[in-house]
Amino acid sequence: MITLNQTPFSWELFSRAPLIGIIRGLSFDTIKHILPIYREAGLTTIEITMNTADAEEIIRYAVENENAGLNIGAGTVCTKDDLDKALEAGAQFVVTPIISKKVIKSSVKQGIPIFPGAFTPSEIYTAWSLGASMVKVYPATSLGPDYIKDVKAPLDQVKLAPTGGINLDNMAAYYKAGSDGLGVGGHLFDKALIQKKDWPGLKAHFQKFAAILQDSVQK
Repeated sequence: MITLNQTPFSWELFSRAPLIGIIRGLSFDTIKHILPIYREAGLTTIEITMNTADAEEIIRYAVENENAGLNIGAGTVCTKDDLDKALEAGAQFVVTPIISKKVIKSSVKQGIPIFPGAFTPSEIYTAWSLGASMVKVYPATSLGPDYIKDVKAPLDQVKLAPTGGINLDNMAAYYKAGSDGLGVGGHLFDKALIQKKDWPGLKAHFQKFAAILQDSVQK
């Protein structure tokens, strides 16, 4: 079942650049500038967190105007109410910081890819068993790439997307450890470049991430 205004999430697009860019707390006008730059840089999947001002309007705008070549999703979805609002706005996928059985099952029932947040192996397996498309391992900062390798050893069927503290210096190591995707926020959406409205600089910054992704995917 596809929700109103919904165009399906493209796994083919995601596999080209398996990274979810996390936008939190930026203005609507700033995000309007970022979306085409993000796509032109070779990145394909972007998440607007529901605790960003005007999140629903931003998601709706992005899906209606910028979704050619982009997967547009909603993040920080904690409740069924958050989920309903995100899907009504047209979100093509959903990311949660926690395991909410109700949110996961509702997303699965509606055919919406969901990336729930989990930390321990038990939480990760629970999220996967409930129907997660991929499990967001969060916060990954304190765990490092070796943790992903260790979890993948017994749970090799589970798809993992570590999130938190991922940057240009360590992202290749996370892919080498067995990550199926990455979630990247502040390190990707560079505050200094955005404040200066240095859009060419931001595009060049995005392209550095895209280049490492290409190299990691090919390996």
